[in-house]
Amino acid sequence: MKIIQLLPTVSYGDAISNYAFAIKKVIEKMGIDTEIYAEISGKNMPVRNISEMEFLSNSDISKNILFNMTGYNTINDNNILSDKILYNHNISRNDILIYHMSTGSDINFSINKFPYNKIMIYHNITPPEFFRPYSRELFTLINYGYKGLEYLNNTFSLCIADSEYNKTQLIEYGYKCNIKVCPVLIPFRKYKSSPDISVFERYSDNKTNIIFVGRIAPNKKHEDIIKTFYFYKKINPESRLILVGSWAGTEIYYERLKKYVEMLNLKDVIFTGHVDFSEIISYYRVADIFLCMSEHEGFCVPLVEAMFFNVPIIALDAGAVPETLGDSGIIIPDNDPLRTAGIIHEILTDENLRQNIINSQRNRLRDFSYRKTSGMLKKILTDFIKDENI
Repeated sequence: MKIIQLLPTVSYGDAISNYAFAIKKVIEKMGIDTEIYAEISGKNMPVRNISEMEFLSNSDISKNILFNMTGYNTINDNNILSDKILYNHNISRNDILIYHMSTGSDINFSINKFPYNKIMIYHNITPPEFFRPYSRELFTLINYGYKGLEYLNNTFSLCIADSEYNKTQLIEYGYKCNIKVCPVLIPFRKYKSSPDISVFERYSDNKTNIIFVGRIAPNKKHEDIIKTFYFYKKINPESRLILVGSWAGTEIYYERLKKYVEMLNLKDVIFTGHVDFSEIISYYRVADIFLCMSEHEGFCVPLVEAMFFNVPIIALDAGAVPETLGDSGIIIPDNDPLRTAGIIHEILTDENLRQNIINSQRNRLRDFSYRKTSGMLKKILTDFIKDENI
């Protein structure tokens, strides 16, 4: 038996990719053979291409589906798969496929034909309306993702949702299979590695650093963060806003954010672009406040990262954010920038309040310990193997 993970895309620094690698380690510790496959992967990523997946003969995968997936016509004149297909992974019907669902992909419309015991890990899909004004390509891709989500609702024996919020959406889309909730696995040991010294020294001055970590995307509502910073800077001129994340694919949104900053004549707003992991560590280490105004999150790993680095969190009551924070941090009911700026000032000038917030976050962080979450996942997989008689 093998457990195979499949993702549309694997890339460095991506939260879902990191999660897949963490899962791989859990499976290996269970003593089970495992591999990660992807349609697209970054250079030198330790994954295999989907074209290397080799199916057994007499599968019911259609000629068109397999050809579209691989670019190879591997079916004989009778539309039956040949005895040996592609390269070097012989699939047994006892094998388990874990599919990470988070976006639009042709895989969504073919995976029901794969001869596996199938599990979905659902990371949520950002509603396409956020992207309509900024990227026709992303709007179309995400719409395609929702069509795939609905198409697959009878495909999996088990679904694993990152949050109750994600589980609820699966139910809304007609998923009647067993759905378990397991938080994202975060290997915190890597966060103890050395920070990027140049970044650390550049921003370790007397200025207050407000940060947000996350790709520059419309659902993250960076404009609301900027607007809040505009009012906070009037309270504390010796402050800066650091927005950590790539804008690849959302360049129009990024340009509008820059113009908005210029229109406000606002100084000390930093867009970092894509950064290395050592730089991310530095930004957390210099941060005084983590401000999240995102209107849609399926889990939001940076919230947990901020907990780890003892950075007080202020976050909008939206998506899975309240669930991830639990009783920690500060949840705000709306995006009122003036009130939020006042909350930032209160936290940073009241040491007791600041420490109470940090203590609440430390308590919540225990729920996301690697030992606890990896144990949850191991139990889910063990029970699945037992229940399916694999």
